[in-house]
Amino acid sequence: MRLADFSPSTITAGFVTVLVGFTSSAVIVFQAAATLGADAAQIGSWIWALGLGMGITCIGLSLRWRIPVVTAWSTPGAALLISAGAGASLPEAIGAFVMSAALLALAGFSGLFERLMNRLPVAIASGMLAGVLLRFGIEAFAAMGTRFGLVAGMLAVYLVARRWLPRFAVMGAFATGILIAASQGLIRTEALELGWARPVWTTPTFSVGAFIGLAVPLFLVTMASQNMPGVAVIRASGFATPLSPVLGWIGVVNLVLAPFGGFALNLAAITAALCMGPEAHPDPARRYTAAVSAGIFYLLMGLAGATVVAVFAAFPRELVAGIAGIALLGTIGNALAQALTLERDREPALITFLVTASGLSLGGIGSAFWGLVAGGITLAVLRAHYNRTP
Repeated sequence: MRLADFSPSTITAGFVTVLVGFTSSAVIVFQAAATLGADAAQIGSWIWALGLGMGITCIGLSLRWRIPVVTAWSTPGAALLISAGAGASLPEAIGAFVMSAALLALAGFSGLFERLMNRLPVAIASGMLAGVLLRFGIEAFAAMGTRFGLVAGMLAVYLVARRWLPRFAVMGAFATGILIAASQGLIRTEALELGWARPVWTTPTFSVGAFIGLAVPLFLVTMASQNMPGVAVIRASGFATPLSPVLGWIGVVNLVLAPFGGFALNLAAITAALCMGPEAHPDPARRYTAAVSAGIFYLLMGLAGATVVAVFAAFPRELVAGIAGIALLGTIGNALAQALTLERDREPALITFLVTASGLSLGGIGSAFWGLVAGGITLAVLRAHYNRTP
């Protein structure tokens, strides 16, 4: 790693990645832990384990291959635990986390998942990426309905900086948002507390019921709803990531941290795009430092525990929505351009985009997976037609 590869834009991208990733789904993780009977100390341990796991994998894997590798906890997995884990004890759930992580490591190191993903066309991957990110762009402008001055001020600074100081555009917008929010009394500092999270070991209990009822569904939902879109984002961003060892090592780290509450780690999709687009750095070869920065902030999040939770919760919702949408503008545009470039793949990519953007959820699996399925079926049908055409 070269310190010269870091820049204010990559550090900002890393911070925004953690900000968006944490604020968008932390409450689901808290609810999942509480559903399984975790107390306050154990919930803090979950945040410690997840922050440590995401930090280690973001930093270690990004430095190993000099490409941005961004990981996240499985939000659909947390939602699954809320609905399917109500009848399980915490030790049984921890045992399911261990078994699910072992399955992830096996799927990674064996190369099975990578062989499947190598058949995914770039147009469909780009359509899925654009569909996943669309709501963030829309929500940024929708936030103007409640805090027009805040979001409009951020956007104005971003556009001016894009013209003369493009590398500092997102950072300037974020700083502007904080200043405006502070001047309007929108940053809630009364709940800020200093506190460190402490790891709490829970001895796992293994059972056939927990394997079938929790471990396998958690593994499948994480692979379908998180890792597949995560790979699509990487491919659409133009990075040649060695998927098998990356997923394998994510599984190993997850396996080690599972007894402390690390229920599921995976490749990130939405937050990964923040570190892989031109706003992170104009030079793709230096964007890995954005993922490293995200990893450092994730480590701090895990160690600081309650303090970081309170800091992120202090920002108004419109500020988070605004900076996320602004930071993703370039990535959304690039994804749409790649999805629609080839006329032959345009319809499959468009259907992938629309299904993904629809928010469709079937069988507990999110729209990103079903968008890929719909696009793949469309592509197969159309290519069969083209092959029969004289």
